[in-house]
Amino acid sequence: MAGIAAQIPPSGFSFENCRRNASLSRMGYPAPKATKTGTTICGVVYKDGVILASDTRATNGKIIADKDCQKLHPMSNKIFCAGAGTAADCDKVTKMMESNLELQRLNTGREPRVATACKMIRQHLYRYQGHIGCALIVGGVDSTGSHLYSIHPHGSSDSAPFATMGSGSLNAIAVLDSGWKPDMELEEAKKLIRDAIAAGIFNDLMSGSNVDIVVLTNKGHEFTRPYEIANLKGCREGTYDFPKGTTAVLSTKVIPLDIESNEVRVIADEPMDM
Repeated sequence: MAGIAAQIPPSGFSFENCRRNASLSRMGYPAPKATKTGTTICGVVYKDGVILASDTRATNGKIIADKDCQKLHPMSNKIFCAGAGTAADCDKVTKMMESNLELQRLNTGREPRVATACKMIRQHLYRYQGHIGCALIVGGVDSTGSHLYSIHPHGSSDSAPFATMGSGSLNAIAVLDSGWKPDMELEEAKKLIRDAIAAGIFNDLMSGSNVDIVVLTNKGHEFTRPYEIANLKGCREGTYDFPKGTTAVLSTKVIPLDIESNEVRVIADEPMDM
């Protein structure tokens, strides 16, 4: 049994590639670079609950990999989180936390709290010291009220009545900071968070496409996807089918091609090889 246990790889990340990259640098080869990602995610606390919103563009460096990426992840009926960073990391972390919260609900017979989800995510991200590219805004409603947390990749968290993260956060925070006020009505809060995401979409190259919104209240959640198509594709106003002869042909030159014919004649009486 000791020999079998020794063959099991240790859990967590392996940092052997760090030594490999240092050796490559000494040999004159550049080390691999991290891929830059971009997103605009926001959250606000209003009179009856919490609203989370995000754009839908997923980028891979300078390439738009997906125009309709879902960045609002469910964690329970009344708790959602908006993810920014590496798409695979956000998906795996949120799915794992969703499973853990459901197990806790089944074991205790109580609905999970937002602070519990926040602490579970913070402990998981802190364990890997920021090597998981996952920045989250967790919002929801529980027995203690409405809560909104922003969690950074290295495990720190903040609690605020409004929050934004991602590459378009500098544009979105200007809208939220100037427009948010306590005890906002639902439609007023929707318009504010829509304007914040739109500011990121139209002013940040890494953010784009549509606006997704989820409204979390004591009764559950209402997920609207898309809430608004920000970059609506325009319609063609003219016709581009021109009749033959519209453009004059100045000269014509025909070059005949000699094609060799390779016909294969098959005689029906000949036996076929199997």
